[in-house]
Amino acid sequence: MNWKNTNNQRLVKAILALETETEAERFLRDLMTENEIIEFSGRLQIADLLTQKTPYSKIEKVTGFSSTTIARVSQWLRSGEGGYQPILDRISSNHHATLSRLRKR
Repeated sequence: MNWKNTNNQRLVKAILALETETEAERFLRDLMTENEIIEFSGRLQIADLLTQKTPYSKIEKVTGFSSTTIARVSQWLRSGEGGYQPILDRISSNHHATLSRLRKR
């Protein structure tokens, strides 16, 4: 992947410029088709389930994705660029922090 490509750099900068969930939702919807959003969000769900040691057969049932897609995500988790894990950690801790704040109310 050539991250020095001007268009690729611009995309990364655009993502980093997003400030709210609403902005992110609107940007992603304008950028991608509904099916692409479903595909990418599904891959994130697969990565999350794999880090929880969920068996492929259960992931297939829960997500509807093929074992081939699950294996591909698993490979990226093991030997990719390391992009999934920090994001999974952040959204998991944000989710737990939000739940804690809601419980205190």
